Amino acid sequence: MQLSLSNMIMHAGPMGQMVMLTLLLFSVASWSIVFMKVRLFKKAVLDTEDFLDAFWSSKTLNDAAASAEQFPLSPEAAVFTSGFAELQKINKIKNRKEGSTAPETLDTQLATMDNLKRAIRQAESQEISELGKSLPFLATIGSAAPFIGLFGTVWGIMASFHDIGMRGSASLAVVAPGISEALVATAAGLAVAIPAVIAYNYFANRLAEIESEMENFSTDFLNLVERDLLSKV
Repeated sequence: MQLSLSNMIMHAGPMGQMVMLTLLLFSVASWSIVFMKVRLFKKAVLDTEDFLDAFWSSKTLNDAAASAEQFPLSPEAAVFTSGFAELQKINKIKNRKEGSTAPETLDTQLATMDNLKRAIRQAESQEISELGKSLPFLATIGSAAPFIGLFGTVWGIMASFHDIGMRGSASLAVVAPGISEALVATAAGLAVAIPAVIAYNYFANRLAEIESEMENFSTDFLNLVERDLLSKV
């Protein structure tokens, strides 16, 4: 009998077909995540480049805030927006205390910077979490798919030996078809796992690069604000 991949799957037992269906669902989910992340990371990088150009060319923070609204997928823009919102809250509190005769001290300015740093660190964490969504599931697919395929293979081999016992013959013609059908599950598991692992490693490295670039921008932004605040003491 001439064997093909489709024939092997169609003639596999219920458990083998269930394993293949599970691997197919994992494959669809994996590639969906890959395509989604490729588009998201590409858009985030392009938005970040445009935002940084607009930020460093802005004369005031208000101008930079207006520019940040145009780049919703840029992590740096989100971090700046969060920091700018915190500065506005601080300025409102200061405006309420304009009638106070107590001068603004260095300790007060340092407390302001602490609040700003906390707001920025929180924004950084949120952006990394948002960009990293679904990556753990991609890693799970990469690690679990080979074992699922191996389970299908073991089950198929068990079924083949059971058939050998029922027929009372162990010739190659009897053994080969069942064993080859069982091994398809292992091959399918590897076919699902390998792209998932490669994609996970790639996106994990890109996420680390984006996080590093975002931290560099946050440091530059905090330095600008700190110099401005200390100059008023």
